[in-house]
Amino acid sequence: MAAKFELIKKYILEKIESGEWQENAPVPSENKLAEEFSVSRMTARRALEELSQKDILVRTKGSGTYVASLKSQGSMFEIRDIADEIKERGHEYSATVIELGEIDAIAATAIALDVKIGAQVHHSVIVHNENGKPVQVEERFVNPEMAPDYLGQDYTEISPHEYLSQVAPLTEARHTIEAISSTQQVCDWLKLVKEEPCLQLIRRTSSKQGVVCFARIIYPGSSYRLSGQLTFSDN
Repeated sequence: MAAKFELIKKYILEKIESGEWQENAPVPSENKLAEEFSVSRMTARRALEELSQKDILVRTKGSGTYVASLKSQGSMFEIRDIADEIKERGHEYSATVIELGEIDAIAATAIALDVKIGAQVHHSVIVHNENGKPVQVEERFVNPEMAPDYLGQDYTEISPHEYLSQVAPLTEARHTIEAISSTQQVCDWLKLVKEEPCLQLIRRTSSKQGVVCFARIIYPGSSYRLSGQLTFSDN
């Protein structure tokens, strides 16, 4: 039997998913949830806090708890799997494989992957969908030495991030984030009816053995917002 706080989370997610609770709608208080589910206030608080940590709810001191903006709000300062983020929101995840094969590394790719120019590397272009709507396109160049079976995977069943985490566990990542104008190709991939600003994340990831992959990830500006948290010491 599921823990009581999980039942509360499921209840809230169902209300949001059904559209009964729209963005910015107030969520029942800890006291009301505790009474309705016959649990302690602490249990109700845990459910609300966990959904707040996932940016599904927003808690305001002295005001209450509200449904967060329905824009995707995954933090890009944390290396997370887009499939997990979508599923945690209670939505359906799917992937569309656009390209999957080998490609000769041009200078920029070779430098990023620490391979020779012209060396063959694994290449994929995958569109990630939330409830059937494209929300992210991921172009990835993978060092074959680090993931020799990369091209043999079904990326409609397992995401590239999940697979690479299994065969070459991440130990370091460096990335840059910038706003870009969408090209016609990006519009086609993301099914945008017109060109719009997009957010581009360039990420280079490594394992203990060396550089694993170099990725270009693009989000439509109308569907994503960058969020993160900085912690400062007292010094």
